[in-house]
Amino acid sequence: METTEESKSLHVAMALTPGIGHLIPLLEFAKRLVIHQPNFEVTIFIPNDGSPMKYQKQLLQALPKSISTIFLPPVSFDDLPHDVKAETRIVLSLVRSIPALKDSLKVLLESTRLVALVVDLFGIDAVYDVSKELEIKPYIFFPTNAMVLQLVFHMPKYDQMFSCESYSDLVEPIKLPGCVPFQGRDIPESVREKKSVTYQGIIRLCKYFSLAAGIMVNSFMDLEQDTFDALMSQVQGDEFDIPVIYPVGPLVQTSSSSSSHGSNNCLRWLNEQPDGSVVYVSFGSGGTLSSEQMNELAIGLEMSGQRFIWVVKSPNEKAKNATYFGVDSLDDDPVHFLPDGDKMRKLKDAAKLALSAPDGSSTKSLAKVAEIWNNQGK
Repeated sequence: METTEESKSLHVAMALTPGIGHLIPLLEFAKRLVIHQPNFEVTIFIPNDGSPMKYQKQLLQALPKSISTIFLPPVSFDDLPHDVKAETRIVLSLVRSIPALKDSLKVLLESTRLVALVVDLFGIDAVYDVSKELEIKPYIFFPTNAMVLQLVFHMPKYDQMFSCESYSDLVEPIKLPGCVPFQGRDIPESVREKKSVTYQGIIRLCKYFSLAAGIMVNSFMDLEQDTFDALMSQVQGDEFDIPVIYPVGPLVQTSSSSSSHGSNNCLRWLNEQPDGSVVYVSFGSGGTLSSEQMNELAIGLEMSGQRFIWVVKSPNEKAKNATYFGVDSLDDDPVHFLPDGDKMRKLKDAAKLALSAPDGSSTKSLAKVAEIWNNQGK
């Protein structure tokens, strides 16, 4: 019997690039979507760059039945130099998976009402042509904050405005609309040096953001009110063509039963502290410190006398982004590597409490996205 268009399920495809910091918030977004809109189904496409998949597969085991995952065929990086930048490898992992992704999207188009293709921040240039060819609306899920998104939209402008070879050379602070001014040296390393190949690729990527049908940001209005107001005032503005912005965060990994006690204690302690008195220390999902750096940071935090929460991971002596592509080392006990001492023992306890956090969602923004996708499926 032939399937009618009305009988097909509403479907959203999601494609991400490597990095556990990309996977976790995207999974949480998918879960929030199907909870908020039970009539939706989601398929998540995961590129295979040859990195260990143990931790990723553990995360995928607990997904609702309405969310399915497909690992795309492995891609080769044998032609790349051994010291290639992580950003280059991230982008190429999806670029080289496009043929397989395109074939899978065609299958979904035949069997479902595919209303959107959601990609993370590194994926829009890779999938844009495919989405246009298949007539699927492309959306971006932006796993970091609104201030970084504001920087993304301004980077092509700054590339033309500033003649310096490195943004570290800028004397005056950079002033993004709705954001706290910051020094050029504080721009992420991958986009700080203008002559690097990675920088040129990022600038090209930034220009694709205006082509998205919308951008879901893993942040919320109360946290970045001024930045979101500035972004939304620039939608269809004279200077930038910014898509509709949807604050849908914070989307973080739901605590497991084994870690929920520590998470609750951490939040309870945090709620007891004066506003603005706690320093949060984290180097992202991929960032790692050497043993020496970890010791120095621990001593510095102790000597500062400041209250702090430190997200601790096991040290790595080889690379500062060692856990970006392979996160099996997360199974190690990072607290074991911290220095001894009375205050350090308290630090170890605080570190254990900082290993997980509760999730949340900006429900109104999520509802707006779902309403648009529902209407596209009619």
